[in-house]
Amino acid sequence: MKIAEILSRYAAGQRDFRQINLIAANLRNVNLSGADLSGADLRGANLTKANLSHVNLSQATLTGANFTATNLTSANLSAIDLTNVNLSNAYLNGAIMPDQVSST
Repeated sequence: MKIAEILSRYAAGQRDFRQINLIAANLRNVNLSGADLSGADLRGANLTKANLSHVNLSQATLTGANFTATNLTSANLSAIDLTNVNLSNAYLNGAIMPDQVSST
């Protein structure tokens, strides 16, 4: 699914994007607040300054993803590995963080 289609569906009210493939996607400055991205593949994606508040990212693959200055307020980040994920200046107030982060 292309980024434009995702944003169009989101604008139309869709929030279920479970298991979506967004490898290396440029999602800079997008608003996907409240979306369900559980199990999504976001390896290498650029989510700089995106609004992902209240997003479900549980079990998503995030290796190499860039969340610089991203709004992750109250996001569900459970059951993910944050190794090699850039969270510089990300807003994590109320976020559900993974219990354990792999060191590999």
